[in-house]
Amino acid sequence: MKGIILAGGLGTRLYPLTYATNKHLLPIYDQPMVFYPIRTLVAAGITEIMLVTGGPHAGHFMRVLKNGKELGLKHLEYAYQENEGGIAQALSLAEDFADKKSVAVILGDNTTDADIRPSVRDFKKGALVFLKTVSDPGRYGVPVFSGDRRSILRIEEKPSRPKSDFAVTGLYLYDHRVFDFIRELKPSARGELEITDVNNFYIREGLLNWSVLDGFWTDAGKFETLYLANHYWAAKKGVIP
Repeated sequence: MKGIILAGGLGTRLYPLTYATNKHLLPIYDQPMVFYPIRTLVAAGITEIMLVTGGPHAGHFMRVLKNGKELGLKHLEYAYQENEGGIAQALSLAEDFADKKSVAVILGDNTTDADIRPSVRDFKKGALVFLKTVSDPGRYGVPVFSGDRRSILRIEEKPSRPKSDFAVTGLYLYDHRVFDFIRELKPSARGELEITDVNNFYIREGLLNWSVLDGFWTDAGKFETLYLANHYWAAKKGVIP
């Protein structure tokens, strides 16, 4: 399985910090933010990765990551997203890199200490989304479960009235069909190709599974969660109580 890290966007919710560099290069305690999703994939045995980025600071990644060897990568590629086309559009840029293999996709602002190795090892086909309970599910894609909670009926994007307290985290496993589904997408009301629509394609095909992340998880895309991530990782490393 190959890995894809999506690290584009302008990071406007973190202005003025992101006037200086890409959001995913801001520090989470003692490491750049993007190190955390890379380490999540490497710990799962995924050492061939493509990083998709964009915006005016895209070149900064090469100075920080170089060829990825210091982080345990065997192969690191970069792709440039020319506009704000959404997560699914960014993922589409990795089709040639995926080379018809399954992929693990993680957003570059996600930090977690969960072990996803069993899910990666056992993945065969379809899609798997990782969930986590959160206090503000309306910020995310939210799963609507069947009555017995054994399956997801649909995923609602940023609902005003969430039907569960689970968020679809920015961590997904997909088979090679994901790129076919992306080609069928229509832009959403905000003009982007939504990853939630991709996941709903898999649901309609009966091919979407889910797993709850066992451990810490947060995105770090706004000041509150950036602080939360910094505090957690500093405490985990014994720097603060």
